[in-house]
Amino acid sequence: MDNPNIAIEVVYALADRQKLLRLSVPVGTTVREAALRSGMQQFFPELDLHHAPLGIFGKAVAKPEERVLEEGERVEIYRPLIADPKEVRKQRAAKAKTREEGEEPA
Repeated sequence: MDNPNIAIEVVYALADRQKLLRLSVPVGTTVREAALRSGMQQFFPELDLHHAPLGIFGKAVAKPEERVLEEGERVEIYRPLIADPKEVRKQRAAKAKTREEGEEPA
């Protein structure tokens, strides 16, 4: 074989829908290249695959332009965070505290 390929998956999900695409890519394809080759923008035109955070099997990849894929790996395209996780936790804790203070002992 002159140019062997590997089988991979590329996935993206929103709250209300998701898409999984199975691809055959040349050996040596990087995580970013796979995302760009996937055609995911056809289903989600708002996606910026040149800058979107990417991961493999639930773990973020720090340098997707350098990380070469292996047979069977699943590339995940992540959405940007809408809210700062620390701030969300603070708000949740404040809400819970307010609820507790509002409860009268019986």
